[in-house]
Amino acid sequence: MYFLTTDIKGPIIIEPDVHRDARGFFVESYHADKYRKGGIDAVFVQDNQSKSVKNTLRGLHGQFQHPQGKLIRVIEGEIFDVAVDVRRGSPTFSRHVSVRLSADNFRQFFVPPGFAHGFCVLSGVAQIEYKCTDFYRPDDEFSIAWNEPEFGIPWPLSNPLLSDRDRSAPSLTELAHRLWEPEHATA
Repeated sequence: MYFLTTDIKGPIIIEPDVHRDARGFFVESYHADKYRKGGIDAVFVQDNQSKSVKNTLRGLHGQFQHPQGKLIRVIEGEIFDVAVDVRRGSPTFSRHVSVRLSADNFRQFFVPPGFAHGFCVLSGVAQIEYKCTDFYRPDDEFSIAWNEPEFGIPWPLSNPLLSDRDRSAPSLTELAHRLWEPEHATA
């Protein structure tokens, strides 16, 4: 199992050991001790699953006062997954990390608290499972425009399928004053 750090402190890409044979495969999708040693010292309290069709873009989503860390994996299809640092005061504020996750490559992506998260579906259908470090609070969630110029995200599509909320999401400038600021924003 490999834990790959990124150029922004916090997000981690996980490449688990996959044991394949003529019957199929076996993969350990989570092991608290191994993940802690790999730099993910998180307590997960909620598991979610979503299914989306090709060209769907979900995001960018985050939380104002109760930010969730997320451990994301794809169990069907392929996605382009993105984490954007939206921690006020962070030296990497507004920078992003992206990774392709698929049911075939078994990669996982840890998005720490204080990052906005989004993904787009590259395959015909994709199912995503993710663990969260805090409970979902609808009144604490926000969306930021998926195509925010300041983020410079190279989305691999130009005309995504969006929810009404994501289609009308505000810019970073409109939300910046309300974003979460950790006690020690020294990413």
